Amino acid sequence: MTDANALWGGRFAAGPAAIMERINASIDFDRRLYAQDITASQAHARMLAARKIITQADATAIEQGLDTILREIEAGEFEYSRALEDIHMNIEARLRELIGEPAGRLHTGRSRNDQVATDLRLWVRDAIDSLDTGLRHLQAALIDRAEQYAALVMPGFTHLQTAQPVTLGHHLLAYVEMFGRDRGRFADCRRRLNECPLGAAALAGTSFPIDRRQTAHELGFERPTANSLDSVSDRDFAIEFLSAASLTAIHISRFAEEIVIWCSQNFAFIQLSDAFTTGSSIMPQKRNPDAAELARAKAGRIIGAMTALLVVMKGLPLAYGKDMQEDKEPVFDAADNLALAIAATAGMVADLQANEAALRAAASAGFPTATDLADWLVRRLDMPFRDAHHVTGALVRLAEQENIGLAQLSLAQMQSVEPNISNDVYDVLSVDASVASRSSFGGTAPERVAAAAKLARQRFLADDGVAP
Repeated sequence: MTDANALWGGRFAAGPAAIMERINASIDFDRRLYAQDITASQAHARMLAARKIITQADATAIEQGLDTILREIEAGEFEYSRALEDIHMNIEARLRELIGEPAGRLHTGRSRNDQVATDLRLWVRDAIDSLDTGLRHLQAALIDRAEQYAALVMPGFTHLQTAQPVTLGHHLLAYVEMFGRDRGRFADCRRRLNECPLGAAALAGTSFPIDRRQTAHELGFERPTANSLDSVSDRDFAIEFLSAASLTAIHISRFAEEIVIWCSQNFAFIQLSDAFTTGSSIMPQKRNPDAAELARAKAGRIIGAMTALLVVMKGLPLAYGKDMQEDKEPVFDAADNLALAIAATAGMVADLQANEAALRAAASAGFPTATDLADWLVRRLDMPFRDAHHVTGALVRLAEQENIGLAQLSLAQMQSVEPNISNDVYDVLSVDASVASRSSFGGTAPERVAAAAKLARQRFLADDGVAP
């Protein structure tokens, strides 16, 4: 491999101190960019030849040499060197070993600054496409379950207190919407990052007659970036990616928290199999929802990655600073952990089994049809809602004193609070009647949930896989 000083140029007479080599090197993590680096270098070489900046023979040798390096890396045969700092220098040094002098022509009209910016954009773009596929599978699992449990009543909560009955299918479809918005944010991020920095060189562009549109087109970018200074100093796309990843992780964490609660003996709403739970080393009765707990914890790690990069970038003057080498580890770590959390969550959704008896019993506790009673007073007695709210509160208090539900109050007891209440009030006091009545668009009525699940399939699971 070529000596690092030669790669830096004749300006340096001596090598770096050992500690400098350690802090300066990024090869331990940026080697993950190898495929993107090789692809971008091949496109750059073809453009240089097309513009007659290098010969076609040199471009062919470069392209074939890079193909050899790609095979070596993927076979685990490539030797990395920290002395060569990064993936770009490691590949270029190996290319010189393979093809000799033509390797030195590859860097014409570019810098490591625009090279790494291009590679990272390509990597993030690939990561977005992979995460979108994972989120799509998660939505599919949720929609399947929503259809299965479209009519299964459960308590709906506010403040984690029983509020109104809903169906489990309706509850699961709420997460389909959340993950749909996440896919939309990633798609927006992808559209904005899809500009090619290659050819911006160090910061000012290049005097060689390159064709930036050719390389942008070959690499699947919409266009070349418009300003050379911005091209090499921009990491907005990485921060935006981490922002979208953080919000997705929050949604996963919220769902994971509910799984943890629902699996507890106090709720017993659902059960996960041995595939997604673990036992205790000393308590043989335990079935711990560890997959959900670990998925819940990933949010902290991913939000931390976003915070780290925001702090790195917050005070940097134009154009490039070595600080920006710190962009890759948080991006890689966040992408890896989010992909794992998405896959684990999809697995838990497919695995979970609802405890219908426990859900129905919980849906009937805590006076969940109180709002239905207030609505009935408004509709049948033409009572202002605030007055109906007061009457219903008095009836709830009476039922609490008697330790019974609203539906178990006698008509005489109800009329002691409001004389005009009639016997048909009992038609609205069951949880099934309550959910069936919520038939407005977006509501929890079982037929509405079934229709919403069908619509969600059309919106989110179309064959083209394009996020909304």
